[in-house]
Amino acid sequence: MKNKKNKVFCLIMAFVCLLVSFRSVAQTDPHFTQNYTFPMYVNPALAGSSDGEYRASAIFRTQWGNISNPYRTVGLSFDTRTNKNIALGINVLNQSAGDAGFNYLTSSVSIAYTGIKFGKDLNHRIVLALQPGVLNRRVNTSKFQWGDQWNPITGYNANNITSETFARSSSTTFDVGAGALYYDAAPDKKSNLFAGFSLYHINRPKDPIVSQQSTELNIIPMRYAIHAGMSFNISERTSVIPHALYMRQGTASETMIGLYAQLNVNEETDFMIGGYYRLKDAIAPFVGIDWRNFIIGISYDVNTSRLGAMSHSVNSTEISLSYVKRKGGHSIFDFIRCARL
Repeated sequence: MKNKKNKVFCLIMAFVCLLVSFRSVAQTDPHFTQNYTFPMYVNPALAGSSDGEYRASAIFRTQWGNISNPYRTVGLSFDTRTNKNIALGINVLNQSAGDAGFNYLTSSVSIAYTGIKFGKDLNHRIVLALQPGVLNRRVNTSKFQWGDQWNPITGYNANNITSETFARSSSTTFDVGAGALYYDAAPDKKSNLFAGFSLYHINRPKDPIVSQQSTELNIIPMRYAIHAGMSFNISERTSVIPHALYMRQGTASETMIGLYAQLNVNEETDFMIGGYYRLKDAIAPFVGIDWRNFIIGISYDVNTSRLGAMSHSVNSTEISLSYVKRKGGHSIFDFIRCARL
């Protein structure tokens, strides 16, 4: 038994060392407040972590609508478990940003190995995952306004010839991510821990829109995330789940802590309420309902940074919808058997 534990520990450490051995160079990926609704964007090892046979999710986020053309982010995902210690997931994420017609589309597949189990009754679980995919980035160059197209007297004239050029206006590149996850699956405990680490853009894909030359400027920086939380069973009908997330990409970083309570109203309905705090950025209250396998969540980011004054109190809204195919009735205790955020 001791040798088996040592092998598991060595496997985990080797995997983590492989992830952290890569170097990153400014943020290009969007962020979400309701991370648990779009789990494989936080960690591909969360594939198959729902309390049902499969899960389909959609999330929509809009922000900074009062500054310029709003930033809109839409995510779609599907994940499921198999009986072969494998979980599978598909992610599609699209971000449209600003007046320049910038669009960032990501499509990926998550493949997670769920067969590492140890401890009494094998309730301690380790999940390792890979996430290959493609990135497509494009800009509409006709929407740009350059300095040499402006006249101090007559103003902007789109017919003025500009000397500014792009290497390309669209590019598609291969992308790779990976992740590791631990969670306590014991069904009869008062508290259950989960924690994970993930890394995206491991292969450092190039962005030829910026430059055709191979420099640090045209490389999409790696993004890594560390997340953890615990489910506390307060009573037969109530659970409280505090959790935290740290994410970094290039020189940009995000630290978020959150807590929500989940109340089992009846056999068909759970009610959720809570909030999140993104350090030096925003406070976000959250409400949700789980009814007949459909889960709807709404959060609203109230900006606390200096940029909040520019937005004139028009902040960020996020709406999520999930469907989880469950066998039989739903119980609030299903939560602690999975690694859901």
